[in-house]
Amino acid sequence: MNEQSFFQLSQEAVTSLAERFETPLLVLSLDQVEKNYDLLQAHIPQLKIHYAMKANPDLRILELLINKGSSFDVASDGEIRTLSQLGVAGDRMIYANPIKIDAGFKACADAGVTHMTFDSESEIQKIAQHCPGATVLLRLRIDNPKAHVDLNKKFGAPLEKALDLMLKAQAAGLDMAGVAFHVGSQTVVADPYLLALDITKKLMQQARAKGLTMRILDIGGGMPIPETGVHYNLSALLDQIAARLNEDFSDLEIWAEPGRYLCGTAMNLITRVIGVNERNGQTWYFLDDGIYGTFSGVIFDQWDFKLISFKNSGKKIPATFAGPSCDSLDIMFRGKLTEPLEVGDLLLVPVCGAYTSASATTFNGFKKARIVVWEEVQAELGLEKMQLAVEPFLPKYPAERAFCFRVSFEALPFLCYNSSICIGDQS
Repeated sequence: MNEQSFFQLSQEAVTSLAERFETPLLVLSLDQVEKNYDLLQAHIPQLKIHYAMKANPDLRILELLINKGSSFDVASDGEIRTLSQLGVAGDRMIYANPIKIDAGFKACADAGVTHMTFDSESEIQKIAQHCPGATVLLRLRIDNPKAHVDLNKKFGAPLEKALDLMLKAQAAGLDMAGVAFHVGSQTVVADPYLLALDITKKLMQQARAKGLTMRILDIGGGMPIPETGVHYNLSALLDQIAARLNEDFSDLEIWAEPGRYLCGTAMNLITRVIGVNERNGQTWYFLDDGIYGTFSGVIFDQWDFKLISFKNSGKKIPATFAGPSCDSLDIMFRGKLTEPLEVGDLLLVPVCGAYTSASATTFNGFKKARIVVWEEVQAELGLEKMQLAVEPFLPKYPAERAFCFRVSFEALPFLCYNSSICIGDQS
């Protein structure tokens, strides 16, 4: 069973927020971001967290994490300069894009960023030229085809070349300090991490035998968030990783680069049905947000967003959901089961804080969805005492017609926490 909490608005909140701010609307819970950060830190206390800001660079998230003492994974000159302008020192950033550009190196020099990853000989030469003496980590390739997104298709040095590259980095005058890896997005069991740690341990032993000093291990990201049809035990996964780190790497600094994990569960989208049609025998629903907006994650992140209508007719129909632009590619879902909808109906999309607003565009002249902070607007709308909204973690079982839920007994009506209860028919 999934034990991870997440932010989800109730129907009352959705209605009130839509009336107050119009749609499409993104609602961000900073409390949820903080809870995610604290949970990760509690399970792996030796972890130096580097937030992968590419997942969601909202300034309010960045400011929260800065105040929490977080470090940051940056991939471009734009990200480096944004953090620098917010007062983040260079030693709290790692330039973790294995393929860097001149503008990125210039930003590193201006901001004092000296920690970087690499996975090729050409990158060694570039780093040595632009940032001589930089502290570098070899990005190791760890294949995990079961990951939601296999990030090792593009990056990571193969094991057979790893030691040679590390020695070349040292010879080029760089501070060859350790190893980095990423097992891929939405890794729901500890096995890929444990395999990566086994491989890394042997590689570091070989490196030390060649006179290299290993000080840093970066375990990347990939920690999961709730996803339709996916089950995992977050606490067990993190505890297994922590145990192996304590056993084999207690003498090293341990870094990580979570992105989706920290922000994915902290944002909800409220969108509205703006058109209904029948095309080729199937119902089409047109929404006021689409592929070029918040639903960009359908393409860029291969994410199957959940749509909650709050309707309870007991009838589900397959439907196509499309966005508002004139582009025929602006289609989010085909054959997605839904309650019958009408123009004006509101839909709630939970767990949409990662790789959504970050990759949204203004194509066709449509504005990006406005973002409001839940903790700032709930009092204004008189929503502090809303009835708790609960969210199923397991799929419906037709025979029993029951769901298992996680609910919170705290006075925060938008979060699902800790305790499990089973409720009867919810069709």
